Order: sequence, then structure tokens, then C-alpha cells
Amino acid sequence: MGILAWVVLGLIAGAIAKAIMPGNDPGGIVVTMIIGIIGAFIGGFLGNMITGSGLNGFSLWSIVLAVVGALVLLWIYRMATKGRATTRVP
Repeated sequence: MGILAWVVLGLIAGAIAKAIMPGNDPGGIVVTMIIGIIGAFIGGFLGNMITGSGLNGFSLWSIVLAVVGALVLLWIYRMATKGRATTRVP
């Protein structure tokens, strides 16, 4: 799968990961999108290492890997920024 496809899949995976793990994150939607894209790349890399072959196209396996990668990255991000306060303007 090409880089552009992983970026699009990462945006979708970031939205799904945010829906699975809701909460207030410092950075908002932009950080969530970046986490989704990076998580998709990490999930794709690990999937290639596990299966030994490239992942082609949008399949259930590639979506699951991207979402799992985004969830792990979102969890790490929340643990790293746990002490930071977020301010919301009403």
C-alpha cells in the first residue's frame, strides 16, 4: 500500500482510536490525526514484520493494524502528557 493510502488510513484510524478512547487530550484534533497517521505506519510496519509480506489495499487486517497502532500511540501520548492541564474556553 502506498504512503498516501497509509495517510488516509491513518486519519480514519485516528478517528476510530479517539472514539474507542475518548477523553480530553492536549492538542485536540490535529494531534489526534497525527497520532492516527503515525500509528497506521507503525501498525503497517509491524504487520509487514509479522506476516513477512506487504499489506496491499484497504483490508480488514490493515484497518485493524492501523487502529491498534493508533490506540497504542494514543495511550503512550496520554501517559506522557498526563500532568499537563488543558484549558477549554466555554
